[in-house]
Amino acid sequence: MSLFSQPAWQRFDRSTSGKIGLILTVALVFSALLAPLLHSYDAAVDRDYLLRLAAPSAKHWFGTDGLGRDLLVRVWHGLGISLLVSVVSVSAGLFLGAVLGLFAGYFRGPAAVAICTLADILLAFPSILLAIAVVTVTGPSLQSVIIAVSAVQIPIYIRLTRSMVLSLREQEFVLAVKALGASDLRIIFRHILPGSLAPLVVQATLSIGTATLEAAGLGFLGLGAQPPAPELGTMLSDAFKGGYALSSPWTILFPGLLITLTVLGFNLLGDGLRDVLDPREN
Repeated sequence: MSLFSQPAWQRFDRSTSGKIGLILTVALVFSALLAPLLHSYDAAVDRDYLLRLAAPSAKHWFGTDGLGRDLLVRVWHGLGISLLVSVVSVSAGLFLGAVLGLFAGYFRGPAAVAICTLADILLAFPSILLAIAVVTVTGPSLQSVIIAVSAVQIPIYIRLTRSMVLSLREQEFVLAVKALGASDLRIIFRHILPGSLAPLVVQATLSIGTATLEAAGLGFLGLGAQPPAPELGTMLSDAFKGGYALSSPWTILFPGLLITLTVLGFNLLGDGLRDVLDPREN
């Protein structure tokens, strides 16, 4: 079933988890896009030592951190960084993994074996360890986090796309267009790829949640966006390293809450899309 067909949207409308996830993700993305438009933020000067660890109040709704920085402002702008890293990383992983998976599934030979072997090797490592290894080589930075999280995503899409290609390449409609003289590239991109889009869309939506966690984990370990950039994982790390996570719980509550809502929103949206696009449910 096509994602853009009327029956698909009717099924999605009956999915409570999908609608909750859609509302959450739209609200988070809209908020992140508005942040730089409504508030010009300079992390280097955003501090007031006289207001260190101030509790949430009418002036500072989320309180302040150990340097007297307004947590609402930092969390608001940090959300944009987290979503940027997640969306770019998943998009890059999806593109590279899908292209490699298409060719590994359609063609036979040493190149296909090498692609599958590479995917198996990468999948043998826990995702966070693989991401740490990549950042260790490239150096801690926002760009390194994007590269690391993308590298974690690539083998997932290689395997998923290859499995879809293997199930479609012997279908009658593919054999028919091949008999009519269609080239391999035309068959791959005009006939096989469209039939593989549904599971890829679902996996990409779910992957944004996991990518958010991985990026926050790298930030917590000091391998992500470097201070004073307002990154959610780094905020959690600062609170624990400063020793005021328990005495000033708002310093971990609000960054952690934004990470949780982001992961929850995309996971619920992915579940809703899976209910709509799963052929066994149609």
